[in-house]
Amino acid sequence: MKIKIYYGGRGLLDDPTLYVITRMENVLRELRVDVERFNIYEHKNEIATLPQTFKDADGIILAITVEWLGIGGYMQQFLDACWLYGDKNKIATTYMQPIVMSTTYGEREGEMTLCNAWEILGGSPCPGLCGYVDDLAMFKMNEDYNLIIEKKAESLYRTISQKVKNLPTSNQAVKQTVLRTQSLSLTPQESEQLSKYVSDDTYVKKQKEDIEELASMYKDLLGHREEKNIEPYKNDLLARFRPQGSLKVAYSFIIEGFKKPLYVGISGANIEVYYGENESVDVVIKIRQEMFDDILAGRLTFQRAFMTGSITAKGNFKILRLLDEIFLSEQLV
Repeated sequence: MKIKIYYGGRGLLDDPTLYVITRMENVLRELRVDVERFNIYEHKNEIATLPQTFKDADGIILAITVEWLGIGGYMQQFLDACWLYGDKNKIATTYMQPIVMSTTYGEREGEMTLCNAWEILGGSPCPGLCGYVDDLAMFKMNEDYNLIIEKKAESLYRTISQKVKNLPTSNQAVKQTVLRTQSLSLTPQESEQLSKYVSDDTYVKKQKEDIEELASMYKDLLGHREEKNIEPYKNDLLARFRPQGSLKVAYSFIIEGFKKPLYVGISGANIEVYYGENESVDVVIKIRQEMFDDILAGRLTFQRAFMTGSITAKGNFKILRLLDEIFLSEQLV
């Protein structure tokens, strides 16, 4: 029989949980059980891979110390890793005994949290051990307490040996009907490989750098594409321009999707078209790109687009109406 212990405390010398699990280890070894302990704080950079150590375990012990509130960060990260990367088929056949000691308050809540978490993961929790320890020295000297600890170790051994079954719980029903681990459907082998990648800081850093590089590359491509889209408007307006005597006007087209407005300045037979800000304009027009395409293609006029609310403008509206005369549509050019 193999039993693995996962300790989620900080490893302090006066931690009562360390005393309890050490005592249980001694009892289990006397029963010829192969016991292995994992101090999660020693594996904090590779917590994502710890669930893979369940492979050859018949049962596990989750041990924590409640120092002020809840089960603590390391154990919570470990349970998160079990949910994300653990082999659920293996967890379903693995017994778990919670050991929760408290130096303040909340040992019963901690034990319940571990049991609920293991049931939601699909495993079978065993009767655990929880208690409050005010003075560790007095706790060690109490033979009744030591006997209780030893009995709990023997109880775990019997539970695993006899393959004791538990009644179904609502936690398992919720998992089957509501909870979903992740959108990707991964095999246990793929989950194991993914957990190794997640725990590899060098790999994660490299992936982030690659993503940033790709994002920068696509931004450049989009920038080039936008520049290609800018030129046709300038060329189209220049090709469709028809002078209107000594008319002198200036328009600013704010085209949706472009960073800078399109400035069109007309002075008699001269026209200036460029993208940029210019405060000396007579009319400011807001227009969508596809609407501009329709107007230049002759499918729509500036006047009709304004009357139907397809474009908005502010400034001298008499000058706005001249646009259809200044720039002939493609069908009339």
